[in-house]
Amino acid sequence: MARNLMIQGTMSGVGKSILTAGILRILHRRGYKVAPFKSQNMALNSFVTRNGREIGRAQALQAYAAGIEPCSDMNPILLKPMGETMSQVIVNGLPVENMRALDYFKKKTLFLPDIKRAYDNLSREADIIVIEGAGSPVEINLRENDIVNMGLANLLDAPVLLVGNIDPGGVFAQLLGTVNLLGKEERERIKGLIINKFRGDRALLEPGLSMFGEYCDIPFAGVVPYTELSLDEEDSVSDRLTVDNSGFKGSCGREIKVVSIAVIRLPFISNYTDFSALEVPGYTDLRYVNDPAGLAGADLVIIPGTKNTLSDLEWLKESGLSDCIMEHAAAGRAVIGICGGFQMLGTGISDPGAREGGGEARGLSLLPLRTVFEEGKHLKQTEGEIGKLQGLFEPLSGIPVSGYEIHIGESTSESEIFPVAAKGPVLGTYIHGIFDCTEFTKKLIEIILKNKGISSSLPQFENVKLRREKELDKLADVLRDNLDMEMIYRIIGI
Repeated sequence: MARNLMIQGTMSGVGKSILTAGILRILHRRGYKVAPFKSQNMALNSFVTRNGREIGRAQALQAYAAGIEPCSDMNPILLKPMGETMSQVIVNGLPVENMRALDYFKKKTLFLPDIKRAYDNLSREADIIVIEGAGSPVEINLRENDIVNMGLANLLDAPVLLVGNIDPGGVFAQLLGTVNLLGKEERERIKGLIINKFRGDRALLEPGLSMFGEYCDIPFAGVVPYTELSLDEEDSVSDRLTVDNSGFKGSCGREIKVVSIAVIRLPFISNYTDFSALEVPGYTDLRYVNDPAGLAGADLVIIPGTKNTLSDLEWLKESGLSDCIMEHAAAGRAVIGICGGFQMLGTGISDPGAREGGGEARGLSLLPLRTVFEEGKHLKQTEGEIGKLQGLFEPLSGIPVSGYEIHIGESTSESEIFPVAAKGPVLGTYIHGIFDCTEFTKKLIEIILKNKGISSSLPQFENVKLRREKELDKLADVLRDNLDMEMIYRIIGI
């Protein structure tokens, strides 16, 4: 059986996912066979494995850090929020049912055999498994029958590193409060503390580290500096999703970039990591907007994926954004829809089986397609060559694209819609990750530049996989230099 180590946090957003990836990369570079594991994940950023199973995007990144192929054993339970109290429950990579939070809380221990089976599968192949917790281990109203933090650590006999985020302040209170709310046996599982996202002079922090020993005898395993990384983040606390409705006018002293991209910040936005490849420093200005004012001056408007297509379509209309998007397209400027955003661009969406509450709604009618939600969920990796297109996106014809699909519903059209559909300045696709295809994205930027009537040399588009590997190595280097790795090796038992 594999040895293990668990990363828990004082709260959401402390950096557990990234730290887990970095430690995996360090161990992988030392020659160990390693694997990530997160028993239960709540996220709208997901990934489809090669065999058509859905897992959290963070576990896919961690798998790449470990040098292995992502698989559903790495994330046996995935919860995808559909509203304030409802989530789709995905077990072993496949949807089981939509469940209210209270009902899931009562039933979650029924999934323990799935969790243990997934972990044992990984353990047969790996030397070391690095486990990620979720949220905080001391949400005292949720601790009963815990399956993701200390309950899981006890089940798997895992030593724990506890991480606090210093960036918002109060990190010592975070750490001490968490430790003190744990039971004696749980406290004994915590073998080291980590302060993450530190900015400034480390010397100013040293007295606090020493004084902390008067309150808590758990040693510090390191202080990790705040580090800019181009790696996909897991959830909606990401800085990437900060809304900016100021428009692309150079307001507030903003520098005007060559290409301006507005992504609609839907209430149930999913897989916003699709757009990381469009963030080119000094060249593109990509922002998330939730108000018509934010579209001012945009060269490209993107409607992203969503876990609640009908609800977000209604919000799009009520916010006034739908009218602005149609005006944007009528002016000949580019509009792209991905997955749920693609469905919204059609003439209508129907949900006869109440997969999202039932009913039907008129779409933006920018593409000649109609979508009907049916039983089953489309989960697959996909690749193909773009067929002959007309209109603004005609130069994309023949370009190879690849990615993965996660959607309910079948879309029918007057013409073939795989892998993309286009009409005039509007394009839609079910493919998540299409912008990771370098040839596609380069040609798209060329189209936008030509449509603006300007001449500009294209930026250097780095291969997404190579960039990811470089960033994971950068992360590992930062952690190796700022964590007491000898202590961590002893904790793991290697």
